[in-house]
Amino acid sequence: MTSRTLPSTAAMQCFEAAARHMSFTRAADELSLTQSAVSKQVAQLETHLQHKLFRRVRRNLLLTPEGAIFLSDVRKVLAQIEMSTRTIMTYSGNSEVLKIATLPSFGARWLADRLPAFLRDNPIISLEFHDRVEDFDLEQQDIDVALFYGHGSWPNLACHKLLEEEMIAVAAPTLLARHTPSNVAELTELPLLHLSTRPDAWHRWFSEQGVATDRSYHGTRFESFPMLVRTAMAGGGVALVPRFVVEEDLQDHRLAIASPYRLHSDSAYYLVYPEHLGELAKVRCFVEYIVGTTT
Repeated sequence: MTSRTLPSTAAMQCFEAAARHMSFTRAADELSLTQSAVSKQVAQLETHLQHKLFRRVRRNLLLTPEGAIFLSDVRKVLAQIEMSTRTIMTYSGNSEVLKIATLPSFGARWLADRLPAFLRDNPIISLEFHDRVEDFDLEQQDIDVALFYGHGSWPNLACHKLLEEEMIAVAAPTLLARHTPSNVAELTELPLLHLSTRPDAWHRWFSEQGVATDRSYHGTRFESFPMLVRTAMAGGGVALVPRFVVEEDLQDHRLAIASPYRLHSDSAYYLVYPEHLGELAKVRCFVEYIVGTTT
């Protein structure tokens, strides 16, 4: 195993406290150390990194550009260490943690509603969620179960189809009241909102209905559903989105269907996990429950 080039936790704590207070003295008081001890730890950290983290300007302490970059990551590392420490300190020996990665919108709009019953019936399983927008290696990132969008074939992963994607055109009721399209072609006269991961969705939607237009690729593009949907709700245009993403908004009349045609995708949403983890009780229990909610 190759050796790792890691600074000490003590040095990172001293650096973070000094950066927060912009004072070695106040950092020392917080950490119950001497001012010279804090200064020495920061100096050792700077030597380790081969970059200055602070500079003095008229007796004031300021972060260097390198220090500002490093501070952001140090805070994340220290927060993770603290959370893990508290988890172990309160660990009873009777619970198991299931690490789940999910597409943010799918997790919020489809999966979240199914979790309360699972948590109630399985009190010894704690769920830890991580947002992912692209496929990844589950084992490399220490994830037990993931929700993927795709064609359902990934090497060394067991796959269960959960939901096929049905995309519908939606817009704010106020926008449609002002510009009521009498046919599909007239929708091209409204601003079209696109999701970057579905770049040809509008083109396919028009093409399957026999509408030829050079505007199907025009319009604002978004990387995620939440901002796209909010823009549509605010009257910014017509969005083509999976129905499950906007089901609540349709029921509450924040959005309305702009056209009845539904675009069916070749891809779908899948629950996946490494094949060799399938016999773990926590994985098997979660998979059976979630898959069972779709039947």
